[in-house]
Amino acid sequence: MALSTVTTALDTSGTAQRLPDSLCRHTPHCPTADSPDREAAHVVAAHPEQGWSLLCNGIVCFEDTGELMPDGQIVAPRRHLAVVA
Repeated sequence: MALSTVTTALDTSGTAQRLPDSLCRHTPHCPTADSPDREAAHVVAAHPEQGWSLLCNGIVCFEDTGELMPDGQIVAPRRHLAVVA
């Protein structure tokens, strides 16, 4: 029996609720959270005023390119180096 990662989120009342392992309900399915192309998943909740979006594979993407993985792991932002001419 395989163990799945439990992902929780706070609803509008501040109560934690369990999210499904994948929010992807379309065909073909989006890349999983551990896929190299994980950022290609569809956005299921966008909050640009707060600088983040939830993807259907459970990843929270931040506007600075950082990510919060479904298991709680943090992916640091990818900073682009300035090109000096």
